[in-house]
Amino acid sequence: MGIFAERVGAADWGVLAEEVGACGSALTPVLLEPDECAKVAELYDEVRLFRSTVDMERYRFGAGQYRYFARPFPEPVRELREALYPRLLPIARDWAAKLGRPAPWPDTLDAWLEMCHAAGQVKPTPILLRYGQGDWNALHRDLYGDLVFPLQVVIGLDEPGTDYTGGEFLTVEQRARAQSRGTATPLPRGRGLVFTTRDRPVRTARGWSAAPMRHGVSVVRSGRRRTLGLVFHDAA
Repeated sequence: MGIFAERVGAADWGVLAEEVGACGSALTPVLLEPDECAKVAELYDEVRLFRSTVDMERYRFGAGQYRYFARPFPEPVRELREALYPRLLPIARDWAAKLGRPAPWPDTLDAWLEMCHAAGQVKPTPILLRYGQGDWNALHRDLYGDLVFPLQVVIGLDEPGTDYTGGEFLTVEQRARAQSRGTATPLPRGRGLVFTTRDRPVRTARGWSAAPMRHGVSVVRSGRRRTLGLVFHDAA
């Protein structure tokens, strides 16, 4: 087991499951040390490592830029993704059971990605994001195709309040017959935020229902904010 997998395994996943179930997101302990964060962030300038670059303002997604990794992934990206999937899988299956939905996800990430590829979702989705002053990310969902894993993780690579201000991670939950609920989370350097890809189960008088959720990033007021995003389904 590598060091990144050890850190993932050391987290209290029972507590994290409760928190993400209650709020739609939950912070992990440190997954990357500061020097490791810097090395991952520096990969952004190695264009050969990426399959595409997206200018958010061009597509009206917000402002800033991100790049999707190409295969093979750098070691921290590969190991973290593989280590996180089996920890998130029980949460995904529990949510599916509560909502009366199919739970198509097999025990390993490789087997799940084979299903994605058979369905035509073959583009890798790990992503590095870079924001400067005035940049932001509009509320959205990272669906990419019919096959969707219901949880994903974003890891902060810079320290809020020191390297940048603003830039909180935002989630907005649509509530039935009520106004939406928003949550703003500063993303500490090296820690991951587990959050829902599409919705989360909420208890109602009639049982469980799905509360739609979207995520984004508030305006960066100063400095530079960089993050590593780990999505667990590939794109069409």
